[in-house]
Amino acid sequence: MYTIAIHGGSGTINRSEITPEQVKQFRQGLEAALDAGYNILARGGPALDAVEQAVRSLEENELFNAGKGAVFSANGKHEMDASIMCGQSLKAGAVAGVTNVRNPISLARAVMEQSENVFLLGSGAEDFAREHKLTLEPDDYFFSHLRFEQLKEAQKENKTQLDHSKKNTGKGTVGAVALDSEGNLASATSTGGLTNKKYGRVGDTPVIGAGTYANNQTCAVSCTGYGEFFIRSVVAYDISCLMEYKGLSLKKACDYVVQDKLKNRGGEGGLIAIDSVGNVELPFNSEGMYRAWCNEAGKGEVAIFG
Repeated sequence: MYTIAIHGGSGTINRSEITPEQVKQFRQGLEAALDAGYNILARGGPALDAVEQAVRSLEENELFNAGKGAVFSANGKHEMDASIMCGQSLKAGAVAGVTNVRNPISLARAVMEQSENVFLLGSGAEDFAREHKLTLEPDDYFFSHLRFEQLKEAQKENKTQLDHSKKNTGKGTVGAVALDSEGNLASATSTGGLTNKKYGRVGDTPVIGAGTYANNQTCAVSCTGYGEFFIRSVVAYDISCLMEYKGLSLKKACDYVVQDKLKNRGGEGGLIAIDSVGNVELPFNSEGMYRAWCNEAGKGEVAIFG
């Protein structure tokens, strides 16, 4: 049964801090991305296409911290990370610290399919994007007054900040996981990272096994949260391993990793996951997570709060 799930970040998402109009806009953004991926699956298309298009939709919506809506780094640039993985072949592609690339997720896919590499960084990844005719945009395309105000606030307090609430305690990352009609799984994740991040900091999003993982034998996972904790805990791969080696169900594996292991280590966030028969899990240990899912039978939801 073909199925898709997406997320637009997790964290302290309080009803009191979001107006009804903002809730409406976020829901519309999630629904548009969900439709972009679902329509591909409904036509018999591959899971890889579905997750890429869903994430592209979120990257082109400035409400979400990826692509057009990416936050500012300390140097005033937008340093974006993305990764994608095919559950059938176990091939993967990832990029980190790229600027001016309209859709970092498409660049990650190009790395996977058109190079011998898995992970490209910074200016080298941008050179690869130019060689493969991916769409580039000027700095103005990524400029947002909200993001710029967030940068000034963070610089004034000399700290890095996370996205999505007035207190900046949300985690701004977007992602998608899908199962297609052929039984293939795929996962994709993209982010602008932390506001005012320094020294070329990279989180879990482009790290295969930490923020993104897919394997037809187990599941597809895309994470959102405090990246350092997800890297240390190899969260996405850990869920797959618990299913493969311990025989846990998707639900039990997700609950154990997110609500027990991560929480006990101080890691806040969540993830979306689909297994090989179309079961969906969207666990998080934060106050909320922008999320949505839909399957072939018409079941699904669009939700924000806990």
